[in-house]
Amino acid sequence: MKVVVASDHGGINIRREITELLDEMGIQYTDLGCNCEAGSVDYPDFAFPAAEMVARGEADKGILICGTGIGMSIAANKVKGIRCALVHDTFSAKATREHNDSNMLAMGERVIGPGLAREVARVWLTTEFAGGRHETRIGKIKTYEAE
Repeated sequence: MKVVVASDHGGINIRREITELLDEMGIQYTDLGCNCEAGSVDYPDFAFPAAEMVARGEADKGILICGTGIGMSIAANKVKGIRCALVHDTFSAKATREHNDSNMLAMGERVIGPGLAREVARVWLTTEFAGGRHETRIGKIKTYEAE
């Protein structure tokens, strides 16, 4: 599995936690930043390239972090083929993989602490899509998106 990770200035600390987790799990990743030394940056400038990597198949999954996770998730979901879920608990992390086959995860550093963020990401990364009746639902999304 290959993962792409990105954040804006509001998510740099959780992004560091996530890259450490990926290292611990032995998962290959690309970190698109931001380095944010200049201060505030615009979240779409990081969400779009990360989502495009997933949509093109250059990464299997993506993890985005900003202050709330909301902006990153909205931006990522504008990219065709992306199902980015905004998640701050392990139940939703598992459910969005099992039921929605989400290929991107968004979290908010101002909403979630580092320990829980690591656990949410771990659960999300290790949960498989359940398929079955959920495949039909995902198929409807793909069909609508293609129109």
